[in-house]
Amino acid sequence: MKAKQIIACAMLVTLMFAVGAAQAQTAKIGVVNFGRLLDESPQAQASQRALQDEFAPRQRELRGREEQLKSMEERLTQSEGFMSEDERQNLEREARDLQREMSRGKSEFGEDLSLRRNEELGKLQRMLIEEVQRVAQAQGYDIVLSEAVGVVYASTGVDLTDQVLAALQARGATNSGSN
Repeated sequence: MKAKQIIACAMLVTLMFAVGAAQAQTAKIGVVNFGRLLDESPQAQASQRALQDEFAPRQRELRGREEQLKSMEERLTQSEGFMSEDERQNLEREARDLQREMSRGKSEFGEDLSLRRNEELGKLQRMLIEEVQRVAQAQGYDIVLSEAVGVVYASTGVDLTDQVLAALQARGATNSGSN
């Protein structure tokens, strides 16, 4: 995936130089490290804290159940000769039920946390891209690249779409006339 992005960036830079030496010399290119933005931005840190706060009660509940199960297992081990067979079977059944419940709870917790983390990451990435685009436009950048996203911003001055489209249309008209 990174190789494709590097190739795309290299092709973009090559196309810029193909536009003309004068335009290429005046093009202002910037690079953004999205990994660092995701690690160090206050918005990312606030998002991480919000997720921790949201999932802390469930995590504490799971830890409590783990302690409860550990206590049951210790009682089973320590009271081997002192507990009636019925009491022992009941405690073993309770421990198995709690183990199943905990296993389900951990699985649901992991899925829910992953889902929420992905939701928050998506919001954060959209916000970061918008901010990079605002900064790029305000500071007069023609192109902003990122190792994670590829082209984050491109001004209309370096957009070759109209020229390429015109060339394709001219070629299409020529090709369709020769058939």
